[in-house]
Amino acid sequence: MTDPNTNKILEGVRVVELAAWTFVPTAGAVLADWGADVLKIEHPETGDPQRALVSSGIVPSAGSVNHFVEQPNRGKRSVGINVQNPEGLAVLAKLLETADVFVTNLLPDSIERLGLTVDEVRAINPKIVYARGHGYGTRGAEATRGGYDLAAYWSRSGVGDAYAPLDGGYPPIQRPAFGDVFGGFALASGIVGSLFKRERTGEADTVDVSLVALGMWQIATDIVAAGVTGSPMPKYDLSEMPNPAASLYRTSDGRFLAFVLLQADRFWKEFCERLGRPDLIDDERFANAGLRFQNRAECVTQLRETFGSQPLEHWKAAFKGFEGVWDVVQSSLDMHSDPVVEANGYLPRLTDGNGNEFAVVDSPVQFNERPNAEMRAPEHGEHTELVLVEAGIEWDEIARLKESGAIL
Repeated sequence: MTDPNTNKILEGVRVVELAAWTFVPTAGAVLADWGADVLKIEHPETGDPQRALVSSGIVPSAGSVNHFVEQPNRGKRSVGINVQNPEGLAVLAKLLETADVFVTNLLPDSIERLGLTVDEVRAINPKIVYARGHGYGTRGAEATRGGYDLAAYWSRSGVGDAYAPLDGGYPPIQRPAFGDVFGGFALASGIVGSLFKRERTGEADTVDVSLVALGMWQIATDIVAAGVTGSPMPKYDLSEMPNPAASLYRTSDGRFLAFVLLQADRFWKEFCERLGRPDLIDDERFANAGLRFQNRAECVTQLRETFGSQPLEHWKAAFKGFEGVWDVVQSSLDMHSDPVVEANGYLPRLTDGNGNEFAVVDSPVQFNERPNAEMRAPEHGEHTELVLVEAGIEWDEIARLKESGAIL
């Protein structure tokens, strides 16, 4: 019997990834987390341009850990191939012959120029799952446009506007790779679905995920409601939340608590008792949900003053064991010591090629209650020779391809 604690769901699946930056490479990382052999194809000289972000100083780092590469590329093998070189392209075709999945974010004109369209790749391997990540879909006048998540996901899809302030000011800027990591997981999920279909029917699909579609999915409730009502979903000022017991509150030491008491009447009495405000329980302005809605600004003011009178640790102790849903607004640094994260292995620790130990965020689906990520990201072209030997290419030919610049 197979040991469920060691065998991964994609064991034996080979993926050829011709992609850069974060969106599509994240799909490869998820597939690698789940056991696939992911071959990351990189240009012999430049590699994935993501590798240069830390060294260029554009993003902060500490020591020599290239975290912008490690998170979306852990678990893969890097193969340096110049696909613009005809001999390099022939090497890629050799790898595609035995691959289960081809995943890319190249723009359509590049795909056509290289001869890597769906039909051309299927001519090499009829059973390959062909997966694409892009900005604006595969049809229509904008299908050839490049797209990063700040533009296509955050801005075009309506996500940024949904978080824009009520006073008409600038929308907040998204966090780095905010849509990309979500998109990579969606693309990986689509690939797994297509592999399942192929297992059942023998037919391979083309899988597409666009950043615009991802953003729309993220705010689907807003978009569907806008279509029904003819106007955007309303935005609420925190000082006048319709349900004051479902909102954010600041503590005296500048931290924040989130309460989500959707059945507010059920929890109101105990909420007020733990708050140290039993006077609010039967206050004629706040005694039930309807009254709290009518007098919401006054209710929020009372709650804000009370929460603002004590530090976070006081409120954590006061609401310990409370059955109503609440939590602390935490920072990214807080997550490294969060007991839920530690208990469930959500931040697996890896060691890079220089011996530096660090944590990556695990892909969010676990199988058999087991964390996924186990291997660091590869160095640029680290596995070129090994992979080509596995593909049946002789050493003399590998040496010749190196001299011609076709491979690293």
